This record gives sequence, C-alpha cells and structure tokens, in this order.
Amino acid sequence: MIGIISGNVPLHKKGVFRNLHKQTVTTEFGEAEAFCSEQLVFIARHGTNPSYHILPHLINHQANFAAMKKLGATEVIGINSSGTLKRSLKPGTLLVPDDYIQTGPLPTALIGKPLHIVPGLNQEVRQQILEAARDCNIPCIDGGIYWQTAGPRLETKAEIAMISQFADVVGMTMASEATIAQELDIRYASLCSIDNFAHGIVDEELTIHQIVAQARKTAQAVQRILTSYIKQHTNLS
Repeated sequence: MIGIISGNVPLHKKGVFRNLHKQTVTTEFGEAEAFCSEQLVFIARHGTNPSYHILPHLINHQANFAAMKKLGATEVIGINSSGTLKRSLKPGTLLVPDDYIQTGPLPTALIGKPLHIVPGLNQEVRQQILEAARDCNIPCIDGGIYWQTAGPRLETKAEIAMISQFADVVGMTMASEATIAQELDIRYASLCSIDNFAHGIVDEELTIHQIVAQARKTAQAVQRILTSYIKQHTNLS
C-alpha cells in the first residue's frame, strides 16, 4: 500500500488517482479525508474544498498519517511545494531532499510514548523516486536540505538571507510530515516541486499567484513520476 500526500500540485482524480473512493478516517488525533483503493491512499493536505484551504499551520499531520497507517500504507511520498534558496535552483526544478531543518513548532504523534526516532528521510524510498524520474527522462536533483518554517505567511527577506546559508529549499510542511511518518513507523520521502525564488533571492516581486501557477506547470512531470513509481510497486495501471 502506497500513500501519496500533496498540496498545491493538483493530482486528485487524474491518472492513477481517478478511480479512488473517498473515505473519512477517524484516528486518535482526529478525522482525515482520504481517497483510496486497495493499493493506493491519497490525501490532499490542504483539503479538497475550494472554499476552505487548510493553511499550513492548521494541517493535522498526525491525523493524516495515522489515517494512512490505518488504511494500510507502509510508505508515503510527499509532494511538497517549495521555494528555492539558491539562484542555481530555478523554479520548475524537481528535487528529492536528503535532510531537513525544523526549528519549531514541532508536532509529534508520540503522546505518552518515549522518544525513539532519529529524524531523517527514508533512503530506499528516496532512491525509488529518483529511479522513477529517470525512467520518465525527467531531470530530478538528488539531495538537498529542506528548511521548514511555521507559516502561514511567507518569509521575510532577512529570514531568507539567514536560512539560505544552511538550506537549499524552504517550505511549510515536509519536515513535520517526515517526522510524524517516522513516529508512526511509515517510510517517507519527498519530491519537492520548486515553484518560486524565495523572498529576496532575486529582485522580482514574489506573489502567491506565481507560486500556484508554477506548481500547476510542474504538475504533469510530478504526475508522470508518481505514475511510474506506483506502477513499479503495485499492479495499478
């Protein structure tokens, strides 16, 4: 069972995701809305209601991943929209990070349990994502540091100037997902869609419209990689 969780990149009801049935899953952390089949679980982290976008700091990561686990997912790929902290990493680039930084707030699913994980990303899933990209002849960067900010606002120029010294891309979701997944014993790795230059990296004005527009441009490549990955590891077609 493979889990996919995405945000700005529209995947719902397309390709291998078109025949999934909606299910509301009740977990100890709350309810999560999932779309699933016997071999695939998909969650839209910001919800599917066009009139109510779940902001990054309001996402119930614990419920999302507890639902994935309850439905049988043993590995999850996160599709994470991100801003580039390097001029050399241009919008439209795909990147599979190999580590992350998150200074807070730090969500956890370890309620009443001892700390027992060393945070990181699953290397086997990472390599399988990269292999799927190669099979599709889609360039994808192997490695990079993801810095997670709290959101929901974008970062100031001063904040970007600081974190660009330590990371390659910035976003508001991936680190939380990676940690929660590990706490729930789910293998997790991310395919980052680089959708904008972070605030101040270039002189051009940054707008939310630009970020969403670029994510939609990259969606086809992301869909092809996921389709290849899913077909390699299930009998879906």
